[in-house]
Amino acid sequence: MLQNIRDNSQGWIAKTIIGLIVVLMALTGVDAIITGTGNSQNAADVNGEKISQNELNQAVEMQRRQLLQQLGKEFDPAMLDERLLRDASLKGLIERSLLLQGAKDSKFAFSQAALDQVIVQTPEFQVEGRFNADRFDQVIRQLGYTRMQFRQMLEQEMLIGQLRAGISGSGFVTDEEVAAFARLEKQTRDFATRTIKADPAAVKVSDDDVKAYYDAQQSQFMSPEQVVIEYVELKKDAFFSQVAVGDDEMKAAYESEIANLAEQRQAAHILIEVGGDVSDEQAKARIEEVQKRLQGGEDFAALAKEFSQDPGSASEGGDLGYAGKGVYDPAFEDALYALKQDEVSAPVRTEFGWHLIKLLGVQAPEVPSFDSLKEKLETDLKAQRVEQRFVEATKQLEDAAFESSDLAQPAQELGLKVQTSEPFGRQGGEGIAANRQVLQAAFSQEVLEDGSNSSAIELDPNTLVVIRVKEHRKPQQLELDQVSDSIRAQLTKTRASEAAKAAGEQMVAELRDGKVEGGAEWQVVEAATRNQDGVDPAVLQALFRMPKPTGEKSEFSGIALANGDFVVIRLKGVSEPEQALSDEEKAMYRRFLASRSGQEDFAAYRKLLESKADIERY
Repeated sequence: MLQNIRDNSQGWIAKTIIGLIVVLMALTGVDAIITGTGNSQNAADVNGEKISQNELNQAVEMQRRQLLQQLGKEFDPAMLDERLLRDASLKGLIERSLLLQGAKDSKFAFSQAALDQVIVQTPEFQVEGRFNADRFDQVIRQLGYTRMQFRQMLEQEMLIGQLRAGISGSGFVTDEEVAAFARLEKQTRDFATRTIKADPAAVKVSDDDVKAYYDAQQSQFMSPEQVVIEYVELKKDAFFSQVAVGDDEMKAAYESEIANLAEQRQAAHILIEVGGDVSDEQAKARIEEVQKRLQGGEDFAALAKEFSQDPGSASEGGDLGYAGKGVYDPAFEDALYALKQDEVSAPVRTEFGWHLIKLLGVQAPEVPSFDSLKEKLETDLKAQRVEQRFVEATKQLEDAAFESSDLAQPAQELGLKVQTSEPFGRQGGEGIAANRQVLQAAFSQEVLEDGSNSSAIELDPNTLVVIRVKEHRKPQQLELDQVSDSIRAQLTKTRASEAAKAAGEQMVAELRDGKVEGGAEWQVVEAATRNQDGVDPAVLQALFRMPKPTGEKSEFSGIALANGDFVVIRLKGVSEPEQALSDEEKAMYRRFLASRSGQEDFAAYRKLLESKADIERY
């Protein structure tokens, strides 16, 4: 056969086909290289709009911070699954991109002036109730944003919020739907229960039963795979005692610190917008009319309430609060910082329209003394040097661990101690064995099978470890006598539950056939609501799923509980409220149902956008 293939491949037809295949593979390969290179900086493409790797990394980091904040200080960051974080973050960015495109297509908009108002009125950016530029910079820097990036992100969030409100807010319900929902919600049921207890004492499990189960399920009875690791731990805090800072350095840092202090200015403005039916000339003429009235002695705040088209500040007499440089439009800011106390500017043109600006107040920064900042400056300078030393030591540790066949040499070079863990399995253990990255490294092929040292693993921002496997304990079959007690207990519980369920189902069948049971053993509950206290939630769910009894005949059902007991349920009657709903109740139910309907509409809109979109993940 091979010879036939060789002979046939020498013909001109075969050579032509092979040539075409080579050309197609070459073109495909070049295209893959070009595409791969072009998309190396992108995470996804949504209808032609790119989502960059930087955006994804930033979203992952923000989601990680939010999760750690919610889970508390005791939570180990290494327990977070990086792949799941990235998948969830990319999904969120794609959805965000689709919603922004939907908002743009629907002509939603948010003015820069309104955006300024959102920023200056955000409590997180205020100090003592006033906007503080330093506080603003500090907060957004912690979030990983520059001012421009934060404004862009905030504007996008506001647009998505408008879109969500526009769709969700349009949900409505009819009076009939409100009445039907209220009838179901307020419905009560008269019932009784009879509990058949799972009785382990009545179950006999023989040694043969235990052995038969053991023989049939031997794979369940293996000792866990475990490892014992050695590790060296590098801590950043250990370097603080090794660095010192002189007074000259602290004084230089002090001068730099106070040089960054900036005054805050309280501005008020009157805005006449340009756009739509209002031309630049018309807006300027109107602001000049307002200026003349000011010059005639009228109150600035009163005129702002009457004429200003900035919805965020007009009702406050144009007051924008205190802010530092870098918040307002450059032309606005230049005019504001040229004013004296209570002085009003000439008309100023920005991208929003024409303004009259008044300086209401100036807050000069309080300059702290060198002595009051000395301790902080020393700590900050030491932290910078420690960070540098820690980075250098980390590199040294990684290099030494890579070059060594054990941890003795890296430990000796850096003055560290080789420590040994307790045995632990793939599910982890205590201490260092609770760290997910340590677990992944310990059971990796490189460390577990090849016997290599791991790379440096970050337990937290201040601690690194390098590990190696000292002992590998593979799974072994457990003997019957080691597991017989647990098998007997499991079989006993299972059989007791099965017996209770069988007896309960037989009772339900007999009751449905008309057999009369004595009332003494039944626990009667009248007018039970959907949230009835003192009744197992599983019983309530089963109860309200039962059909309404017809005539005088009761309905019967049953449910097995988690503890193995079986509860027989007798439904005697269903009652619905006779009183008409009050206006307050109607409004409450209407708001709830409309909100739920609006949320469902918005969820459907998101799915529609996704179904129609051209999405490619790289």
